[in-house]
Amino acid sequence: MSELRFTGVSADVQGHGQTPETSRQYWTESADTGALRDVPLPSPRPGELLIETLHSGISRGTESLVHRGEVPANITEVMQAPFQLGELPFPVSHGYLNVGVVRQGSEALIGRTVFTLAGHREHVVVPESAAHVLPEDCPPQRALLAGIGEVGLNGLWEGPVMVGDRVAVVGGGLIGLTTALLASKTALQRLQVVEIDAERRAFIESLGLDAVTPEEAGLDNDVVLHSSASSSGLATALRLAGDDAVVVEQSWYGTGDQQIPLGADFHARRLRIVATQVGQVSGPRRMRRTRGQRLATALGLLDSRFDMLISGHSPLAELPAVMQDVATGAPWTREQILHVIDHPLAAHYAFG
Repeated sequence: MSELRFTGVSADVQGHGQTPETSRQYWTESADTGALRDVPLPSPRPGELLIETLHSGISRGTESLVHRGEVPANITEVMQAPFQLGELPFPVSHGYLNVGVVRQGSEALIGRTVFTLAGHREHVVVPESAAHVLPEDCPPQRALLAGIGEVGLNGLWEGPVMVGDRVAVVGGGLIGLTTALLASKTALQRLQVVEIDAERRAFIESLGLDAVTPEEAGLDNDVVLHSSASSSGLATALRLAGDDAVVVEQSWYGTGDQQIPLGADFHARRLRIVATQVGQVSGPRRMRRTRGQRLATALGLLDSRFDMLISGHSPLAELPAVMQDVATGAPWTREQILHVIDHPLAAHYAFG
């Protein structure tokens, strides 16, 4: 029995050394309908890599909107994933959290484990420059959070969040918790995660973060980052912002119609609501950071606490049903933070 060793993974290759002729891809075929397609194995061109996927991750908010067909028609081009296939609204192969092993391309990268902003496909082809080699101590599943980490990092840059600040993160979901974990690496005067669910608050405390109810939260924050994707959460964020402070809106509402409370003291306190969208580096850093550099920075900032955000696993074969459950809020999905899709290659690999 032969064994190959790669950065971050080891592989028992008995029975798995054959190059397949086909590959499976997850596609949103129409609203509320997803399916796996068998397609010919993609071929990389010069300067590109063929990557065999170990794991992909479901970004619940964005992918639910895509699955339900709730991407506004006028922004389909802006909201496309970096390596999606097809066009929004559908049919489209979306997603942007993928870790795999390089199979073809640069000799220096063959066999290396990499993160890419690709979706739920057994094999992906991306430019060599778009593949980020995992740090030696980073398990492949943790690396899935790099794509969420750059969302959080973009929000922190947009604030900007600075040493000594008082910061609130409203919403203890995937984006909010990733943002809060990144923010905790800065010497802040106060960092609170505002969450209405008691069980989620207990989980947040286990991450070493301060979890509070909206009623308990401090009111004089320098920056409030909102990611609950709800009007009530945004109202809380505005209430918690101190005078002349900024609310960074990290939620994407799709075609939803939100009520924003801009009456009362919004103008008197000179508050600001700033949009952050991961398709561009935030304004304060845009001239000095590329998107690739931002992603590499986020990948390097992941530590063992981020492993706790991985809340469940499903095999690729079950993804159509899983995505429907996630998009419709089935009971079992409500406590999920990052749900991981395990691809067939994962059964042959172990981190070590």
